[in-house]
Amino acid sequence: MLVIPAIDLKDGECVRLRQGDMDDSTIFSDDPVATAARWVSAGARRLHLVDLNGAFAGVPKNADAVTAISAEFPDLPIQIGGGIRDCDTIAAYLSAGVSYCIIGTAAVKNPNFVREACQRFPGHIIVGIDAKSGWVATDGWAETSGVQAIDLAREFADAGVEAIVYTDIARDGMMQGVNLEATVDLAIKGGLPVIASGGVTDINDIDQLARVADQGIVGAITGRAIYEGTLDLSAAQSLADELAGVSR
Repeated sequence: MLVIPAIDLKDGECVRLRQGDMDDSTIFSDDPVATAARWVSAGARRLHLVDLNGAFAGVPKNADAVTAISAEFPDLPIQIGGGIRDCDTIAAYLSAGVSYCIIGTAAVKNPNFVREACQRFPGHIIVGIDAKSGWVATDGWAETSGVQAIDLAREFADAGVEAIVYTDIARDGMMQGVNLEATVDLAIKGGLPVIASGGVTDINDIDQLARVADQGIVGAITGRAIYEGTLDLSAAQSLADELAGVSR
């Protein structure tokens, strides 16, 4: 299981939100590339980037920062979400060196787009499922749909999607621990590998997730915890490796 640092981009700066509220953000850095370097030096094997402005606007707004990080670390797998609503955007990100594009809102509103993207860019598409009490939220979490998270995952189980990034919005940025039960339930019933997101607070969360990795949990995204120091990224990845029997 990978422990994946999150870099959330808002107006060119690295921030963290509480429960997806753009008005409740904490700025951690004004240098995205330096922030990426910090996590790479701590042993990150993948980065999770989010264009927060893009998620609300429906088009990329922090692409320059994403491109700069990708150029600085060309061999590091990078996944990007936020504002990805067409194949031209995916093509541009992949050309810039990004490894995976995360389709969130468009997966709910235009499911055929996910299937088209998987056909055109096989191996590079992740679906982001952000949920409130099991219901999928869209448009930067500003709207709640009438679609259940598990049903949405099942819809794409045979489409060629690489994984699901599953975020429990109620816990995101709140440092309250991961929703283990819902995450495992989605992995088992949804039919796709799951990257857990939202609520990772300390090494105990990594321990719990890594112990159920064989249920389909392939990664854990962490943001505020590593920025505020309640979780040590290097120790977290070492523990995940140890529980998986992987030597570093």
